[in-house]
Amino acid sequence: MSTGENDTIADETVETPVENSSTNRKQPFPQGFLDTISTGWAERPETLPAPRAQAPYAQRRRAAVSAAFPGTRLVIPAGSLKQRSNDTDYVFRAHSAFAHLTGWASDAEPDSVLVFEPTDDGHDVTLYFRERADRTTTEFYADATVGEFWIGPRPSLAGVAADLQLATAHLHEFAPVEGELVLEEDETLTRVVSELRLIKDDFEIAEMRRAVEITAQGFDDIIRELPGAVAHARGERVVEGVFHRRAREDGNGEGYDTIAASGPHACYLHWTRNDGAVVPGDLILVDAGVEADSLYTADITRTLPVSGTFTEVQRRVYETVREAADAALAAAKVGVRFRDVHAAAMAVIAERTAEWGLLPVTAEEALDADKGGQHRRYMVHGTSHHLGIDVHDCAQARREMYYDGILTPGMVFTIEPGLYFQIDDLTVPAELRGIGVRIEDDILMTEDGPVNLSAAIPRTADEVEAWMARLQG
Repeated sequence: MSTGENDTIADETVETPVENSSTNRKQPFPQGFLDTISTGWAERPETLPAPRAQAPYAQRRRAAVSAAFPGTRLVIPAGSLKQRSNDTDYVFRAHSAFAHLTGWASDAEPDSVLVFEPTDDGHDVTLYFRERADRTTTEFYADATVGEFWIGPRPSLAGVAADLQLATAHLHEFAPVEGELVLEEDETLTRVVSELRLIKDDFEIAEMRRAVEITAQGFDDIIRELPGAVAHARGERVVEGVFHRRAREDGNGEGYDTIAASGPHACYLHWTRNDGAVVPGDLILVDAGVEADSLYTADITRTLPVSGTFTEVQRRVYETVREAADAALAAAKVGVRFRDVHAAAMAVIAERTAEWGLLPVTAEEALDADKGGQHRRYMVHGTSHHLGIDVHDCAQARREMYYDGILTPGMVFTIEPGLYFQIDDLTVPAELRGIGVRIEDDILMTEDGPVNLSAAIPRTADEVEAWMARLQG
């Protein structure tokens, strides 16, 4: 990204410091520019927006936080831009708790702060942020970080107040106070706002359905473009790029770095280099999720036969993973512990790997909590994690609320068992080496049981082969 060597030019006589400028690149503005830059602009009348759909939900979330901390000032920062290099920053994403409590999502302003000011009957809540600069200020034209000439129009206090149904104030009016609790500095506050997201409201569930829907379209795109990936030396990058296009066109982007792991790379759980070839006869494991503009994300994995059909060995491994996923889904009932979902999947993994002669013990011995675990060599990760505004949502929740927590309607989590036989693993037959399979779906817990939000994306080996044949036609 560059518009020439003058990206951060500033008049040396301007007293306001220009962020991210480099001394050896600074050039003075001519006097004629300074005399005229603030004139000749049309009036810009403001029409206040209607409240966004998330506003009443965010208001209820704030009320829950207020009730948890009576008489205490709370500070929830959005976070700041992070430098990538020199005067180039990473794309800004507000802290998840800030987005959850304000409803400000992909359009949130860096350095904003949500403040709960204690009152006799709760809290007054105010959102502080840097309002757009008047065109008579140097910031307007000289600050490449926040100046409107550089990054486009920024929101007004009145506009954001109407949009989010929140009191707003200029960031200059915010000041820290002794005794306040600050997100990420205070453990209790950080935990409470994380646990608040364990149960999703109707808005959140609708957004996650939307994220899954777009992700499903992204997987269709991948299958259509798979021949092009095969033809490219770095075909994994082709797969990644195809999904990225869908994520950016129809959502905010990806909820996490896409894993496009072909052949033996599928055995590396977080393979994101995606620089390998996509070879006919191999499997390609794609773990990808679209993040909606609201910041809610899907998290889906499908393992595809590059040639369109599974070999006998690949199919055996694939269907075992699906069996484990189905067992986990069957175990997911209201009132059972979250960890019991994992246990159900691992029982299948232990039984099948023992049956194939891969374990030095029986399946029952492998499942012993103290002396077992031999089957975990082939699946070292957990089966489930909570999902929402973060791909690994509610990460600061207490163990008794998360791993040992009770499944409750409104929870959304993944089910993602796998089997991974490393290319150099001498404990397995040569025919299994280099095969990695994972199947991952997004599950909504309801009073009537689990609902697979991603069930429309083909899952069985037969369905996957038919899916690929249909899209590659």
